[in-house]
Amino acid sequence: MADKTVTRSHLTEAVYQEVGLSRNESADLVEAILEEISSTLSGGEPVKISSFGSFGVRMKGERVGRNPKTGEEVTITPRRVIVFRPSHVLKNRINGNLGGTPGPAL
Repeated sequence: MADKTVTRSHLTEAVYQEVGLSRNESADLVEAILEEISSTLSGGEPVKISSFGSFGVRMKGERVGRNPKTGEEVTITPRRVIVFRPSHVLKNRINGNLGGTPGPAL
């Protein structure tokens, strides 16, 4: 498996190639989508993308952890974390690649 991180520029180029918008319009579209996802999650609302998955915000309570170097106990404060649940379509596509054959397109 190649160790390649998909960046905003990769997404922008993909939109440019697939949709045919200009590079600037493609970049604006990617930024608008990411901003909408971010602001919705910041407001505590879930984001569901059909055939891809759902992003949500979950509250983690206060707990006691340990400093791995010293073994000292420290209190980890409560916080909100982002969680992702992949759709069955995405799970099937990923697991379909176990046999070396490509999975179905989304």
